[in-house]
Amino acid sequence: MLIPSIDLLGGRIVQLVQGEKLKLAFDDFEYWIEKFSKYPLVQLIDLDAAMRQGNNSVLVAQIAKRLPVQVGGGVRSVERAREVLNAGAQKVIVGSSLFTEGGAVDVKFAAEMAEGVGAERVVAGIDTKNGRIAVKGWKAQVALTADDAIPQLEPYAGAYLYTHVDGEGMMQGFPIDVAVRLRKLTKRQLIVAGGIRSQQELDELHAMKVDAVAGMAVYTNLLAV
Repeated sequence: MLIPSIDLLGGRIVQLVQGEKLKLAFDDFEYWIEKFSKYPLVQLIDLDAAMRQGNNSVLVAQIAKRLPVQVGGGVRSVERAREVLNAGAQKVIVGSSLFTEGGAVDVKFAAEMAEGVGAERVVAGIDTKNGRIAVKGWKAQVALTADDAIPQLEPYAGAYLYTHVDGEGMMQGFPIDVAVRLRKLTKRQLIVAGGIRSQQELDELHAMKVDAVAGMAVYTNLLAV
C-alpha cells in the first residue's frame, strides 16, 4: 500500500532532503487534500513540533477531519496522543520519546502510551541515520538499531514506521534488503519510508507485506497518485 505523506513546516506542506534541506514547499492544501482523498491512509507529520520549534496543531486538526491520517511529530505524552486522536487521527506516530538519551528503549513510556490510547493506535516511529536510531527531529542519535528496538516494542505498538533518513527526499530508492530484514522481526504492520521512487519498489514491498510512505516522488510526479 502506498501511503502519501504530508509534512508540515511553518504552515506549509514541504519536502526536505535528509530532514534538513528544504526542497519543495506548497500552500495549496485543497489541491493535495483532494488528491490524497482516495487513499485509505495518509501520513501527516508536524515537523515544527518534531523539531521543538512551535507546531502546526490547527492545520493538523483541520486535515485530520478530512483525510484518514496517522499523525506524528511532537507526540511526547499520552495527553498529546489523545488530543491528536480526538482531533480525528486514526493513529499516532510516537518516535523520539520511545528512546532514552542513554540509548535504551523506554519500555515504561511505551507501556503507558499503549495503555493510554490502545496499542493498536500506536505506530512506533523508528528513524535511522547510518544504521543508528535518530531522535529529536533527526538532530541526535542514540546507540540503538531498529533490530534492537523492534522486539522490545512489540507488545506496545500496532505498527512500525521505519524511516531510512539517509535516503529521505533523495529519490534514490529504498534499501529492499533492510525491509526484508525488518519484516522478519515483527508480524505487525510494517511501513517504510525514505527514498522510494518507483512503482516497482512499491510492488516488491507489497509482495513482502510491507507498506510504503512516499513524499518527494509523489510531489514531483515521479509516482502517479
